[in-house]
Amino acid sequence: MSFFAPLIGQSRAIELLTQAVKRQRIAPAYLFAGSNGVGRSLAALCFVTYLFSRDAVGEAELQVLRQRIWQRNHPDLLWVEPTYLHQGKRLSTAEAIAADVKRKTPPTIRLEQVREVSQFLGRSPLETDRSVVVIEQAEAMAEAPANALLKTLEEPGQATLILIAGSVESLLPTLVSRCQRIPFGRLSLEQMTTVLHQAGHPEILAEPQILQLAQGSPGAAIAHWEKLQEISPELLQQVSQPARSHREALSLARQIQQTLELDAQLWLIDFLQHHYWQTMTVSPQMPSARLILPLQLLEKARDYLLKNVNPRLVWEVTLMQMVG
Repeated sequence: MSFFAPLIGQSRAIELLTQAVKRQRIAPAYLFAGSNGVGRSLAALCFVTYLFSRDAVGEAELQVLRQRIWQRNHPDLLWVEPTYLHQGKRLSTAEAIAADVKRKTPPTIRLEQVREVSQFLGRSPLETDRSVVVIEQAEAMAEAPANALLKTLEEPGQATLILIAGSVESLLPTLVSRCQRIPFGRLSLEQMTTVLHQAGHPEILAEPQILQLAQGSPGAAIAHWEKLQEISPELLQQVSQPARSHREALSLARQIQQTLELDAQLWLIDFLQHHYWQTMTVSPQMPSARLILPLQLLEKARDYLLKNVNPRLVWEVTLMQMVG
């Protein structure tokens, strides 16, 4: 059984992880570092399946094991992801969307979740020779949970922790120093094509702007495509060029705040920044100041939104300053 067969590309990561198992030199902690959507979580699933498969006998038993792991239904696997807090209950992003919860701030990995990791690792593995904890978007930890996790990394016991993060710089240096880094790169267009066909999204290949935004990440391409479907073409067209008056800017700001969740607003900023960069490339005769100013204003808007400033106020100020 080729455990990493579902993973397209990432030959360096596959080689490092495969050799670790073959040589029985499995690290107590790994950092899967790379852009979102390039296969880090998929690699973690493949790696855990490989680790847990050593006691499995026969192809049928391996398939059952794989299914349990991929459904996050194995007693020696704990999968942690950022959550929202709604009415005292933690919800994953998928659960928050299903419950139609207003998502005013990005999800975070909370101190209680890190404590649960410690409790999970406090018992012996039930079916394998080691427990595994996977922490997605590890950069979503504030300082308190990060420091609590540091204590666990110092003495993980019969366990391996896998931290998945966008970059080394996004984590505390003390966390990084205790992990073996596994690098994940961006995919080629050929690899992107393979993944998007497998994921049932070949239509994205006909959208050059989405592919450019994705920058070699099929997961990002799918996420960009889904976000694009959430925004009306009329609104997208209106906001893609400077408002003609302050009244129009205020109206657009109200429409954005009323119709888009925070994550969609942040995506819109990415889309608009890419739009203005493209305009600078194809229209070099246009004064650069007219194009650089919107990029700067949009970057400020992102910072304000992430700091929980009132979204409508953020868009009003930003769009009014961009009035043509």
